[in-house]
Amino acid sequence: QVQLVQTGGGLVQPGGSLRLSCVPSGLTFNLYVLGWFRQAPGKERVFVGAINKIGNSTYADSLKGRFSISRDNGKNTVYLHMNSLGPEDTAVYYCAAELAGTPSRYYYSGDQYRYWGQGTQVTVSS
Repeated sequence: QVQLVQTGGGLVQPGGSLRLSCVPSGLTFNLYVLGWFRQAPGKERVFVGAINKIGNSTYADSLKGRFSISRDNGKNTVYLHMNSLGPEDTAVYYCAAELAGTPSRYYYSGDQYRYWGQGTQVTVSS
C-alpha cells in the first residue's frame, strides 16, 4: 500500500520560511516524479512545483525564486522549501507522486498524479 506522509506545516510570520517534508512508502522512490500542490481557502488546488527522477525541478511562475523542491533518494524524502512567505501563501499543501515515464519527465496537473499525501496546513500570519 502506497502512503505519502507529510510533515512540517504550521504557523509562520510574514517574511518567514518553512520546509515541508513528504515521505512516500510502498513505492520505489527514485522512479517517481514528486509534485507539490496547494489549495487556499475557497480556491482550487494549484500546482506549486515538481521534481523529476534526475533531480531537476520546475515551478509555478509566480513562485519561482521563493520556493524550491529537493529530494533525498537515500531518505525517500522530498522537501518543499518556502521562503519570503506572505499571507497569500496560506493554504493546505499536498505532495503527490507518479511513476515517471522518462527521467526528465514532469507532471503539472493534479490529474496526472496517482498518489497523494494527507495535506498539511501552512498559515502565514502575524
